[in-house]
Amino acid sequence: MDDAAVARRSARDALGEIEPVPLRETLDQRLEAASMVPGALTLSTARAFDESVDVTELGELAAGVQLIYEGLSLTRQLAHEEPWAIDPENDIEADLSVVAADVLVSRGFSLLARTPAADRAVETVRACGRDQTDRERTDNPAAIDRNLEADVFELAVVAGVAAVDGTASEELLGFAAELARSYEGALPAAPELLAEPTRDRLAGFSDGYVGSATRSAGTDP
Repeated sequence: MDDAAVARRSARDALGEIEPVPLRETLDQRLEAASMVPGALTLSTARAFDESVDVTELGELAAGVQLIYEGLSLTRQLAHEEPWAIDPENDIEADLSVVAADVLVSRGFSLLARTPAADRAVETVRACGRDQTDRERTDNPAAIDRNLEADVFELAVVAGVAAVDGTASEELLGFAAELARSYEGALPAAPELLAEPTRDRLAGFSDGYVGSATRSAGTDP
């Protein structure tokens, strides 16, 4: 199973018991249409630093990153579109979307809460709130909007490296932010953005890394 499929399946599993049914359907529809880049980037990063890692065992980690992104991107969409102003007499769908965004972020948090990526996840959410406030006072809102993807991609590499007992370097974080600004429009599909050249770049940041494989061999206490 490829990284995007692992991320999508794990994200769906994390939301499987959500009620009521209309809310669960809203969540399912969003995940069905979503690009899985954030979750897949988490897994690709872990593998880049430790080729022996079984990424299927990191599904919850990938799901945590993916769900936080889905919740924040939906929040951003609602802030821009203001659906209540369009049809104030029929705002049930908009209200459902607000609840969905909250559920996505909170469930993503719960999956990352006991991981080394927890603090970065908190900062990602806070930064999104600040950016949406700053957006109202800038002449270049598109640049601010792309900060969300940059922050989430950084969260993904932090989570991925931490999964194999490493720490993301400033250079790797910079590459993640660069990757987030390397395309135009909507977030591309995972196979497009995380093609072989990108995976090779990720592996390049692992030079000199000593992680879980060495410890399992008994050379690191």
